[in-house]
Parts: sequence; C-alpha cells; structure tokens
Amino acid sequence: MRQIDTGAIGLKFGVKGDYRGREGPRQVTILSQDSWSDACGQLNVDLPWTIRRANLLVTGRRFSSQDVGRIISIGKVKLRITRETNPCHRMDDASAGLREALDIDWRGGVCCRVEQEGIIRIGMDAQLF
Repeated sequence: MRQIDTGAIGLKFGVKGDYRGREGPRQVTILSQDSWSDACGQLNVDLPWTIRRANLLVTGRRFSSQDVGRIISIGKVKLRITRETNPCHRMDDASAGLREALDIDWRGGVCCRVEQEGIIRIGMDAQLF
C-alpha cells in the first residue's frame, strides 16, 4: 500500500495506479475511520488504516446495508455503493482476530462503482446522498 495526497478516479480504472482497478461494482473501496477505530479498539491494537488495503478513508461516517445504492460525492467524483467489502484472511496476518472484528457492522468498508470521474485530494469532504 502506498498513500497518496491526490488521486485520479476514472470510469475505466477506478483509482489510477491501483493494480486491481477495472470496470465493475468493485472499482473503489472505502473504509470508515470510525469503523476502523472500532475494530482496532475491540482488539486493543493501534494499526494504520492502510493494513485494510482500502482505496479511500473517510471520517465521520459508519456504513451499513442501508447505504447500498447511495452515492458518495467527493468533489466532482461520484461513487455508487454496491456492497460491503468483505475482510480477507490477510487481516489476521496483521493482527489475530482482525478479520472477525471487521466483519461486524460493515466495519470492513464498502465497494463502489465510479459514476463520475475526477480528481480527489486528502481533506476533501465526502457527502453521502
């Protein structure tokens, strides 16, 4: 994982430079800082969010099944939430029990399809519609 300050989000590739980027319902993954903190707190560990291997991190929002179909707007970028991001076995390599802690209440984040492309930067507001 490599953290960048500015990134291009595209209809064909998701996050530019993401080797998994392609068209489809899982172009961009988003993790909630609040949910990540909940999972780490449950395990009494302090881990960087990049261990989760999500594309974007947002604050002030926890995701749920009710968010499927909604749009996250970041500047000109529009991302449609398609489903929950299921935590993989690699999470337990980072910390025993992390996969299970992320499997509670959509803590692992959400998958999104790009509806409108553009450039995003750290610090931009993410609005949910």
